[in-house]
Amino acid sequence: MKVLKFGGTSLGDASRMNNVSNIVSQQGRVLVVLSAVAGTTDSLVKIAEFIKHAESTKAYEVVDVLRNHYKRYIEALYNDSENKELAESFVESQLNDINELALSPATPSTEFHVLAKGEIISTELFQLLLQEQGKSSRLLSSLDFLRLSRDSAPDEKYLSEKLSQLISETPDVEIFVAQGFICRNAFGEISNLKRGGSDYSASLFAAAIDCEEVQIWTDIDGMHNNDPRYIENTHPIRELSFDEAAELAYFGAKILHPSSIKPARKKNIPVRLLNTLEPEAVGTLISHQSVSSQIKAVAAKSGITAIKIRSSEMLQAPGFLRRVFEVFELYHTSIDVITTSEVAVSVTIDDTTYLEPIVKTLNEFGQVEVDRNLSIICVVGEFLVESSGVAARVISSLRNIPLRMISYGGSAHNITLLVSEELKVEALKALHEGVFS
Repeated sequence: MKVLKFGGTSLGDASRMNNVSNIVSQQGRVLVVLSAVAGTTDSLVKIAEFIKHAESTKAYEVVDVLRNHYKRYIEALYNDSENKELAESFVESQLNDINELALSPATPSTEFHVLAKGEIISTELFQLLLQEQGKSSRLLSSLDFLRLSRDSAPDEKYLSEKLSQLISETPDVEIFVAQGFICRNAFGEISNLKRGGSDYSASLFAAAIDCEEVQIWTDIDGMHNNDPRYIENTHPIRELSFDEAAELAYFGAKILHPSSIKPARKKNIPVRLLNTLEPEAVGTLISHQSVSSQIKAVAAKSGITAIKIRSSEMLQAPGFLRRVFEVFELYHTSIDVITTSEVAVSVTIDDTTYLEPIVKTLNEFGQVEVDRNLSIICVVGEFLVESSGVAARVISSLRNIPLRMISYGGSAHNITLLVSEELKVEALKALHEGVFS
């Protein structure tokens, strides 16, 4: 059995949803995981924000826009008039639920209820399409088997038991359909895996049922060696190791959610990145195996803040770094990149929610400098100890760009550099020319 995940752009209009149906029907027995139709989640975020601020009239206006969008979508999607009526009735019931939420003061769970509607609608529409086409299918609710523990981590044991049971109940069904992104929390309330969590859902489901492969379908033919939004003549990478893919995903490659390969990696389940617009394209295979190549890809992550702590007390002082890192742990803020010298340590973060109290606490240790509006450039490949000249090629490519930080040697798979955000695209172009041309 395979798990196939399709993103919102793969469902962007009726023809694309039909294309998804064609793809899944050629794969044998599958579990199909769907995101919300493109644009829906953005609209639902706006609605939730309006409800939060008691602006119900504005919420209703966005609901009306969604209603009209889905009417056109449904009209183009189905041939059977009864299915059109069933689909319209279902969408209307979900939008009415949202309008009812707008009548009452917002609670902490309101946003989760609103955001869940996108995946609930897309999977219902897809199931109706499969039924109209006479395909053997069953719609599952991820809310029945994906839940979080008290520490907000997926309850993998519960997931495996419940999902395996549901699939085993109908051995003749070829296509199972489930929602990505949405789940329940430890108290049984609707929650989610945060933005981009549909990839993570697919990987979790695959690990839960020990499937043979995960396929992530988007609108690009695999992970490219540089960002095709800024760089011409990029090409897809045919094979990546789990480590290499994780580095690229974390440091900016938009095609893959950073958490998405962890469960598959744990069970050694291959992950393929494929293109719904070009189903015949090879795409990218992620596994424990990888074709050897010194430099494979470059990715960039914007919105980075650097914090430098300078203190003479750091010199030969055991425990100093531990105390610094405990500050970030206290404020639940992850560190991306670290560099140190005898009297200073510099770190980067991408979440500045608690920047003010972090800086205030760090001032107790020494002089603190904060540098905003930076970008991390990550160069990924196989940088073995025996290799020579790799770092020199990277640095030489960026000789005309001021580098704020360089991290090399912490991993055999990446060289990380920090540049001003306004120089990000220039840096990507320089690296593309310097290491790939």
